Amino acid sequence: MRTLYGTALAELGQVFERLDDAAVDRAVAIIAEARRIVVFGGGREKLQIMGFAMRLYHMGLAVAVEGDMTTPPVGKGDLFLVTCGPGEISTALALMGVAKAAGATIMLITAQPGGRGAALADFVLHLPAQTMADDQGSQRSSVLPMGSLFEGALFVLFEVMVLKLIERLQISPEAMRANHTNLE
Repeated sequence: MRTLYGTALAELGQVFERLDDAAVDRAVAIIAEARRIVVFGGGREKLQIMGFAMRLYHMGLAVAVEGDMTTPPVGKGDLFLVTCGPGEISTALALMGVAKAAGATIMLITAQPGGRGAALADFVLHLPAQTMADDQGSQRSSVLPMGSLFEGALFVLFEVMVLKLIERLQISPEAMRANHTNLE
C-alpha cells in the first residue's frame, strides 16, 4: 500500500513527466535577458515565487516582489513574471494589464493555459497540475487539497529553473553565497 507521501511524490512526478522542458528553457531565456524582473503570485503561490525571487537575487539579477515598497516601475525590457495556477484571479489580471500597458514582457506560469491570464501574457508556461480550478468532483486528480499540487510543483520547477539559469549565466556558488544576506 502506497503511503500518502509516496502518492504525493508520484503525483509531482507525473506533473513533470507532462511538462514541456523546451518551454522551460524558453522561460529561462526570457528571464536571463530581462533588464529587471518583478514577480507576482497570490496566496500560497506567492510564497513559492518569493523563494524564486530570492534565488534570482542571489544570482545577481535585478528582481523585486510586487507589493513590496521597493518594487520599481516596469517598462520596456522588463519582465513581469506571474504565477496563477487557476488561470485568472482579479489581482493578477489587473496587474498584468498595467504591466502590458507599460510595455513590460509578461510571463504567466499556469495550469490553465486557456484562462484569461494567458490572453494577456507574452509567454505562457503550462505547469500541468491540479489547482483550485479543478480540485472538485471528477476533475480532481490529486490526493493533495485544493492547489497544493501546483504549489509544490512550482517549488520544484523554480529550483530547476535556477539550475538552468546558473548554467546559462555561468554563476558560481561563491557569487551566489556573496549575495546571501548576513542579517540572519
